Amino acid sequence: MDGDACPGVIKEILFRAAERAKIHVTLIANHALSRPPSRYIRAVTVSGGFDEADNEIVRRLQADDLVVTQDIPLAARVIEKGGVAVHPRGERYTPDNMAERLSMRNFMEELRGAGVQTGGPPAFHMRDRQAFANQLDRWLAQHTQHNASTKG
Repeated sequence: MDGDACPGVIKEILFRAAERAKIHVTLIANHALSRPPSRYIRAVTVSGGFDEADNEIVRRLQADDLVVTQDIPLAARVIEKGGVAVHPRGERYTPDNMAERLSMRNFMEELRGAGVQTGGPPAFHMRDRQAFANQLDRWLAQHTQHNASTKG
């Protein structure tokens, strides 16, 4: 998980899922992150250099791993490496929507660079939390099914 910008409520959902499903959750950030004591939850702190956390996430990524991030370029790298990338609001990034997302991100960055006030993201609502929980449940079901079929 991209621990730098993930909302606390999403981290809590992931922490509960880790215990319930007995899956490992790793928070990666360039600063220390708090986490509950658990054998399934780990935090990794990387140096504060540009994209160091993103590079560490991609370095550790295995095919079909889930990465929760708001970072569009990181999501593109995750998909390229065979991982699953999900926005904390529940949107699953796909090869089909990635080009559009990257284009919009670059456009907004150009506007901000030109001094245009673009505002921040909308407030995080209960429907966002539910959309994320639904995406996580789908991934968990697929992940559990895949692991059962490879062990059998």
